[in-house]
Amino acid sequence: MVFSLIIICAAAFGLRLMGGSRGAQGAIVALGLAFVLLVQVTLPAGNSLRIATGGSVSNWLILLAVFAVVGGYAFGIKKLKARAGGAEEIAVKSDKMSETELDRYARHIVLREIGGPGQRKLRKARVLVVGAGGLGAPVLQYLAAAGVGTIGVIDDDVVSLSNLQRQVLFREDDMDKPKVFAAQAALKGLNPFVEVLPYNRKFTAEQGADLVAEFDLVLDGTDTFATRALVNKACVAAAKPLVSGAIGQWEGQVTVFDPARNDPCYACLFPDQPADGLAPSCAEAGVVGALPGIIGSMMAVEAIKEITGAGQVLRGSMLIFDALYGESRKIQIERRSSCTVCGGL
Repeated sequence: MVFSLIIICAAAFGLRLMGGSRGAQGAIVALGLAFVLLVQVTLPAGNSLRIATGGSVSNWLILLAVFAVVGGYAFGIKKLKARAGGAEEIAVKSDKMSETELDRYARHIVLREIGGPGQRKLRKARVLVVGAGGLGAPVLQYLAAAGVGTIGVIDDDVVSLSNLQRQVLFREDDMDKPKVFAAQAALKGLNPFVEVLPYNRKFTAEQGADLVAEFDLVLDGTDTFATRALVNKACVAAAKPLVSGAIGQWEGQVTVFDPARNDPCYACLFPDQPADGLAPSCAEAGVVGALPGIIGSMMAVEAIKEITGAGQVLRGSMLIFDALYGESRKIQIERRSSCTVCGGL
């Protein structure tokens, strides 16, 4: 029996040395075991060939059962590891893009302002999106499609029916699911080469600075002054650029705050919280469904330019878009030396 096993293993090992695939090696082993079992079943008990190959079919059956248990256990462990750590395995990439990635990002690579070097920068970038709602949904879609290597998303809300009018990242099947996990599943389906880190919690002052420090760039798509102010403070403290967007009814605006490069921060523009009723939320004032897609796409473009170095980023200026009348304008924003958040930098 031992001699037969040695012959079978030697044949498989020899095939490996000649460059044979694992499938071919497995086929050699299977054929060898099938021959031995055939000998044990068909030849009489005293036959010399049967004696040379073990003498009893029961010994081989016991051995095969052991192999089956061990192989099944190893296969199960491999599957569990793949499910638990699949994202991390994809996230650890070499500088060289695969043929699939080159094809996926071909329209970026042919752009003179991005090219291969810019796409590799996107691939290595770590971007945090605060809010997975009206603005966060299109931002997340386009960052993932663009090949941003690591995307963090923080939100403590769940998907509701009223979200589906504008948050096209989600589906009716996502109802009542935490937005960050529904977003993670959707983005992995869109681009398996990106790593999505979901943070199912509210952005707070206690953990915000530490979280922001782990990323290269932050995009704020929240809809309350208090949260925007917290995100701004965390970005200023960590010296991270902040792409900020806001929408209401038919109008939206986009800008990039970056006081680390001597540009204004959010508090330079809005030093005080607006009085009640002056800045109603989308739930109170309403918003046309396509507007978040327009402004969110603009935010994603600013993020891509910031990461790749393409074009001119909206630092120190704000782009305002009026969807009702199809008009846009740009205004300049000055940094305030008396700003309580960035004035000391």
